Amino acid sequence: MDKNQTAETIRPTKKQRQLLTYLEGFIIEHGYSPSYREIMRGCGYTSVATVALHVNSLIKRGHLRKRDHSARSLEVVTADQDESTKITTNQVKVAEEKWLVQKVEHLIGQAESGSPEELAAAIDNIQIVLAALKVLGLESAAQSFSPRLSALKKLATAGQ
Repeated sequence: MDKNQTAETIRPTKKQRQLLTYLEGFIIEHGYSPSYREIMRGCGYTSVATVALHVNSLIKRGHLRKRDHSARSLEVVTADQDESTKITTNQVKVAEEKWLVQKVEHLIGQAESGSPEELAAAIDNIQIVLAALKVLGLESAAQSFSPRLSALKKLATAGQ
């Protein structure tokens, strides 16, 4: 490797390119990255260790990024992408909308099954998240949670 060439400029091998293409497609479709086992099946590898080898190599080369060392946290790094990339639109992709709605559903579910002492704080958080959905252009999604939020508010006032 030339001294002027950095790890980020090394092109991926054919197998690594296949893995990157699979990851991009999976993330677009599902809104999160696949598990190593799903990558193994999707790319036709026979071992999870092979997946780990390719993933680690792609991370070192700068083609992949792993967030917070948590499960399903792989991100494909594109040539024009860097850490300072700003969101320039409030257009939300279908997979992102699905993910956001699932998070709100989880938040409301926790509030419904939580203790009465935590209910007021949970309601405040839910209202903030629903307002954010509206800002992102997801009015109908935010409206769909209104009946459950109203029920939580009634529960909170009855408990006082």
